Amino acid sequence: MIALSPTAAAIAATVMALWLVAAVLATVAGVRRAAAARRAIAGQRELDELLAHGPAVPVRVDGEGRLRAHPRLGDWLGLTAAPATLADLAGAGGETGLLAADHAALLQDIAAAQRSGAAFARPVRAHGSARVMMVRGRPAARPGEIVLWFFDATDSQAEIERLGEEGARLGNAIEGLSAVIEAAPFPMWYRGPDLRLALVNGAYVLAVEGEDAADVVARGLELVEGGGGKGPLAAAAAVRESGRIATRTAPATIGGTRRTIRIVDVPIGETGVAGYAIDVEELENARADLVRFARAQRDMLDLLSAGVAQFGPDRSLVFSNQPFARLFALRPEWLADRPEFDRVLERMREGGHLPESRDFPGWKAERRRWFNVAEESIEENWLLPDGAHLRVLAQPLPDGGLLLIFEDRTEQVQLASARDTLVRVRTATFDNLFEAVGVFAADGRLNLWNSRFRDAWALTEQELAQHPRVDALVEAAAKRLANPARASLIRELVRIATTERQQRSGRVSFVDGRDFDFAAVPLPDGNALFTMLDVTDSRRIERALRDRNEALEETDRLKNAFVANMSYELRTPLTSIGGFAEMLAGGYAGPLGETAGEYVGAILESVARLGALIDDVLDLTQVEAGSLPMARQPVDLHALCREAAADIADTARARRLDLVTRIDRSVGAVEGDGRRLRQAVDHLLKNAITYTQTGGRVLFHVEGDRQTAQIVVSDNGPGIGAEMRDRIFAGFERASARSRDGQTAGGLGLRLTRQFVEAHGGTLALTSEPGEGTTLIIRLPRVR
Repeated sequence: MIALSPTAAAIAATVMALWLVAAVLATVAGVRRAAAARRAIAGQRELDELLAHGPAVPVRVDGEGRLRAHPRLGDWLGLTAAPATLADLAGAGGETGLLAADHAALLQDIAAAQRSGAAFARPVRAHGSARVMMVRGRPAARPGEIVLWFFDATDSQAEIERLGEEGARLGNAIEGLSAVIEAAPFPMWYRGPDLRLALVNGAYVLAVEGEDAADVVARGLELVEGGGGKGPLAAAAAVRESGRIATRTAPATIGGTRRTIRIVDVPIGETGVAGYAIDVEELENARADLVRFARAQRDMLDLLSAGVAQFGPDRSLVFSNQPFARLFALRPEWLADRPEFDRVLERMREGGHLPESRDFPGWKAERRRWFNVAEESIEENWLLPDGAHLRVLAQPLPDGGLLLIFEDRTEQVQLASARDTLVRVRTATFDNLFEAVGVFAADGRLNLWNSRFRDAWALTEQELAQHPRVDALVEAAAKRLANPARASLIRELVRIATTERQQRSGRVSFVDGRDFDFAAVPLPDGNALFTMLDVTDSRRIERALRDRNEALEETDRLKNAFVANMSYELRTPLTSIGGFAEMLAGGYAGPLGETAGEYVGAILESVARLGALIDDVLDLTQVEAGSLPMARQPVDLHALCREAAADIADTARARRLDLVTRIDRSVGAVEGDGRRLRQAVDHLLKNAITYTQTGGRVLFHVEGDRQTAQIVVSDNGPGIGAEMRDRIFAGFERASARSRDGQTAGGLGLRLTRQFVEAHGGTLALTSEPGEGTTLIIRLPRVR
């Protein structure tokens, strides 16, 4: 056992105490640090939870391109793990990660931020995902480091796109509305909060004779005059205060002319007042004219001999003339009180001026419906108890009223017997006519006839005395005609003459060999006069003439056959001449002198021209005989016309002519015979080249649409006179004896061209004036 001195013991005790204190302090510090660590861990967990559920994911990018990112970013990008480098953001295989374009743009933004220290923002998308991410980047505390925040902006981006589309739509709507306002044919304007003009349209500028809209707004040019409390500013202020649309009519000077306009001011809240003006000068004049017309009409109706009464929409009497009051014995002072329609009828019945009726209330109700009928007019005949006859015309008016016209026809009825006497006299006159005559009434009944009419149809007087309808006569006539179906033509002619008031004629043959010319003529009284004339002898003469004409036609056919045969016969010597001439030109008989060569060339040219003429004659004879073969197949008009233009170009240059060609691909194709169409086009081009003077111009224009193809050949040659335009399409006719170079021009080209074009269902039109050139137009349908 070691004995310690008091001093050593004190020192040891002090050291032990210090160790104990240090241990206690260390324990306290450890407890505090443990508590701080637990709080830090809890805070870290809370931060991790916030990051895991927050709308953004942070990413730290160092200067080497390494990333420190939350694993959730990998889920957003479709990656299996959080990206560790910038390259990992693009994924692998092009199926995950950012889109290539977005990844490249993001790398450029990061590089720019590392160099300049500027923040940036960029929307990006990932492969196979509809998610839109907004990347915001800014420099971190360490040099070269960038902090990226990835925000899920799918909803906001969609909203931005929707708002953008909505803004574009509203912008287009505003532009369209502005265009409509600018195009409006009447002045329109807008006043700002201070009620001064802010916007005007073009019609407003024209109305006030301003330079433009800016000039009108700057000068404050008003459409209407006025000051104080009656000017346009005061009216606009009143409209804004009331909040209601206001309309007023005022005079204005528009385009230097005094006009009446209707001004409409529309309040649009605190932003101002809009307005527009409509020219109602014609409307006001029309209204005044209508008032004058109504006054003149009533003055005229008051002068009529017929009684006139007009009732308003409320069925009260608004006008009656003096004949109406006299006809029904009504006092003027009673009529001036505007009695109702029913009361007028009752007063007329009391005076014995209405037809007798057992059910007067029902009869009156039927006439009350005249106010609402859809027909244009209603007509009735009233037989009054005193023997008077009235013709009543009821005309519904557009405003719901009714116009009644009463005509006293008593004297006309009394004259009916006198008219019957005249009819009998007329019938006796008809009996002495050479023609068969029958008069049909408007209802189709036979009213008058003569003996020849009766004998022609083998009818008895008793049958005709019953005034049969034309239908019954048609049945009887069918038995007498060689063609019974022609009998219905009689009924149709009578109908046309009576209802349509038109004259028609025709011819029928009877079974006994007689022929009649017949005619239906409308008469002034509404009836129809039907006449029949025996033309049997003239028909016989006509048949003889027809036989003679057929003989002449047969002769013409023989002539055509002869011409065709002769054309074929001419080919054999012509071929021999051409063959030997070609052999001479080719040097088979030895060299030719210059003069001999020219002669042989002239022979070959004449052989070619004569061969073409023979071909034309053959084609013409086949056309006239109806035996010309025509193919039916698609024909490319574009290629055909280009070939024709190329073939004729050398000839045009040799004659020093300007050939202008415009062949549009719209000409397309037609159905027909390509060879015949090529002949037609060649004929037109050769004709234009032949007859156009040296230095002239020929236009060849081809185009088409969906229904028709059009070929135009035009020249500025001498033109064709009016006396030759119709004859030029006949055989062996031409506009002049010789062309400009002295060569004779055949006369079959245009005729064959027209025949070929018409065989394809087309037309050939000629337009020409002497000294102004000639234009020929072929129009061909797409399908024959």
